[in-house]
Parts: sequence; C-alpha cells; structure tokens
Amino acid sequence: MATGSNILLVSDDKQISEQIIQQALQAYSSLQQAAPSEVRKEIDRIAPDVVLLVNPEDESGIELVQYIHSEYPDIIIVFISKQQDFLVLRDASRAGATDFFVLPDEMSQFSDRIERILLIAQEQSKHNTQNTVSNQGLRRGRGQIFSFYSGKGGSGATLLASTFAQTLKLESTAQVLLIDMNLQFGGADMYLGIESNRSLADLKPVINELNENHIRNVSEKEPNSKMEILLSPRDAEIAEGLNEDFFTKLLRACRRSYDYVIVDLPSNMTSNTYVALEEADVIYYVMNLDTPSLQVFKHVEDLFKRLGMDTEERLEIVVNQKGRENELTPADVKSLLTAPVSAEVRRDIKGVQTFINKGEPLRKTMKEKKLTPVAKDVRKWVLTLLK
Repeated sequence: MATGSNILLVSDDKQISEQIIQQALQAYSSLQQAAPSEVRKEIDRIAPDVVLLVNPEDESGIELVQYIHSEYPDIIIVFISKQQDFLVLRDASRAGATDFFVLPDEMSQFSDRIERILLIAQEQSKHNTQNTVSNQGLRRGRGQIFSFYSGKGGSGATLLASTFAQTLKLESTAQVLLIDMNLQFGGADMYLGIESNRSLADLKPVINELNENHIRNVSEKEPNSKMEILLSPRDAEIAEGLNEDFFTKLLRACRRSYDYVIVDLPSNMTSNTYVALEEADVIYYVMNLDTPSLQVFKHVEDLFKRLGMDTEERLEIVVNQKGRENELTPADVKSLLTAPVSAEVRRDIKGVQTFINKGEPLRKTMKEKKLTPVAKDVRKWVLTLLK
C-alpha cells in the first residue's frame, strides 16, 4: 500500500470529506485537510504528492486546479464533483486535473483507483528527488519572491531592494526581476539610473494570459548587471486601476519565469501590498536602529496577525543605517524581536548620496575593487543567500 505519499484533501463539505476518509482513505496516515481558502497558504507547508480537490460551493474548483497545476506541476490533482457535469469535467481536465470522480456516486471506483494514484505519485516523487540537486520541497521547483517592506517611510527599503536585486544578478547566473510597486511615485528607477515610458501597468491588457514574453517586452534592463525591472507607472490615477487580482496574476507569472523576483513595496498597507506580502517566500522588513522604528514594527506585527498573515519562517529583519551614533544596537533588536536578523547594513550617507545625485547604481561590475560600505554589506548578504 502506497502510504509514503502525502495526501491533501481540500474540501468545504464535511459530509463528503467524512465519506472519502471513512470509505477510501482510512489506511493512509499521511492525509491532511485544508479548506479551499487555505490552499495557497498551506500547500507549501504540507508539500503534498496528491491533492484531492472537492469542488467548493462557490464553484472555484477549476481556478484552484489551475493555480496548483501552474505553481506545482508535479502534484497529481484528483478533481471531485458532487454531480455529473461534462463541462466541469472538461474544464478540470484542461486546467490540469489528472482524474475526475463524482462522489458519492462513484465512491467504489474512487476507492479502487486511489491506491494506484498514490503508487504513481510515490514513483514520481522518487524520480524527482533523484533528479534534483537540492531537494528543499516544492519551493525549489519555482522562482522565489523576496518582498522588501517597512511600515516606516524613509527606512531605505527601496535602495536596499534595488541594490540587493542588482547584486544578486551580478553575483550569479540567475534570472532576476525587480518589481517597483511604489505605484504613485516610483523610486527604484532613480537609484538605478533608468528612464523609460514603459511600466508594469502596460501589462494590464494581457494580464489574464500573461507569459514571459509579455513581461520581457515591458521590462527594462539595468545596463550594468542586465537585471530586469518592471518600473512603477508613477501615476496615482493609473495606480487606481491596478488591483490585487492584477498583482496576484503578475507575481505568479513572474515566479514561473524568473529565478528570483524582488518586490519593493510602499510603507502603506493596501490590498496590493498585502498580496505581495502573502505571495512572498521571504519578507525582508527594513528597519533603522531607533525607538520609532521599533514601535512601528510592533504595530506592523499586530497588523499582520489581525490580517491572518502567516509570517512564521518568512519574516526576516534587515537592519539599515547601522552606526555608532544609533540609539539601539543590532543586539538590542535581536533581544527584543522574535524575527531573525538576516542582514546588517552600515550607514554611509556621503558615499551613497554621491551615486544617488549622479543617478547611478551602487554596483557596476562583478569584481569591483572599490565598493561603498552599503554595497559591501549587501554583497555579503547576497553571497550568504546563494551558498
């Protein structure tokens, strides 16, 4: 019996769930359950080999199949409907479902078939493990999203996000994309010395069929590192037309097309900011070493909890503008906060300001002999990440 496969039962129908478990899955200890609304949050943690998806009451099952199949193509998806419907069957198959059952009418066929499905999943999992250099679960099979955020304006998140992205491209062969989500005023363009009439808003007409070619046609390339960037529209009126659905689809398409997606976020918490934080593999919270920054962070933590945002093992602190004259030390931050400190970046106002005034990035080549303290600290941080 293929008990080595992880099974995720997704259902909002308690009666159907109980029937499935009692009549077909009692022998499988690796079964876990989630509501349809929890799939996007829980699937990475559970890392299932097989998803049994009962079509929800709101008929959002096809959309969930599309999401799971596009983000995790190796997962076997079994679509379960409560009534016979050819159109639903067709749409589920097109979306990526491997099998389709109508329950409870086809419970006997389902019970007979499930062991075979799990055996196939087990063999597929072994094959994937043998062909993967670093087996770190599902997350390694797709690009990673790093969202840079701070609840306090002026913390230096944009400078760090742009320098981090550029350094990541210079120090690796990875495909790197920077997204500037400061929709009203931008910012990353100034730090990288890029001028363009194109912006991420140009992707709105094709957002429902968005692919890599669309993104590359709109993105700009930073000339030194060849890192790609989706610029902000820098227009409040245009920004109003870009909602959370747009950014959900944009971020997922970018994840499929790039190794690393770096997102620079504004300090105000909007539905768009929330989406970028939820989609992120890692949230880098940028803070300075002073009491106001610490207090704002506490408020942000409370807000995350109220919003139901799961930040465990995703939220990391980046200490910016570290110096002798700071009110607090990195050791104070580590003792006062539970989130780990992933990087410490020194204050270098004079050195950084020169580059900003010239409209030049802090990095130009991979093997530069003279780097500013900020560039050195970011490079050290990136190299630690790439190990």
